[in-house]
Amino acid sequence: MSTRQPLSAHRIVIKVGTSTLVYPDGAINLRAIDQLAFVVSALRHHGREVVLVSSGAIGVGLNYMGYHQRPQAIPEQQAIAAIGQTELIAIYKERFATYEQKVGQVLLTRDIFTYPKSHRNVLNTFASLLHQNVVPIVNENDTVAVDELDHETKFGDNDQLSAIVATNLGADLLIMLSDIDGFYTGNPQATSTAQLLPHIATIDDHIYDLAGGSGSRFGTGGMVTKLKAAERMLAANGQMILANGADPTIIFKILAGDSVGTLFG
Repeated sequence: MSTRQPLSAHRIVIKVGTSTLVYPDGAINLRAIDQLAFVVSALRHHGREVVLVSSGAIGVGLNYMGYHQRPQAIPEQQAIAAIGQTELIAIYKERFATYEQKVGQVLLTRDIFTYPKSHRNVLNTFASLLHQNVVPIVNENDTVAVDELDHETKFGDNDQLSAIVATNLGADLLIMLSDIDGFYTGNPQATSTAQLLPHIATIDDHIYDLAGGSGSRFGTGGMVTKLKAAERMLAANGQMILANGADPTIIFKILAGDSVGTLFG
């Protein structure tokens, strides 16, 4: 039963983690990608503006090259990201085309939002894509993003990337799809007493103390990074929902006001 008000957000950023796109054994989850394309296309066709922030380049690259572990050397990781990104965007383009929805790729580094001219240019790019009814598919430009001295190019993880994109675009809502049902009072895999918190209005030290866990061998995110993303959204008067992305059609339930996941805001 619906216990929240339906969310009327017009501009939505959806962040999908590697765990949604890539199975634990490294195989690409084509079913989830197809469902994601279906949902985003349906929202776009009904007048909502949607930006998709997609992880998965390295995970898809590892699968494409037949590797079972992420390489240690930075240049090798960046090469895998370059290979995986082309494969990932090709899959997205094919699946979105099934639903008559055009997409465009936007690869970002952190410094783009630091320098006024590049900041203005990228915002203009997003505005033009959305005006032309194109869904921007965003990822960090892993092939060049390496921090050196005081020149920060890395976002650190796509949780932060999605929140930075959402706040810079003035998005009403950030939907973060992960491999967990929401924010719990403890690790639900380690303790049976952990309870899902359906609503968090304020993120304080106590909430951070409850956070724990880490990403899979294919991803980089953890619960702390999701809290930081939620903090950024709340500071910009937006909202964020953390929910399980195993079935991306959960987005329909989220927008309908069903009490799924954790609502921050």
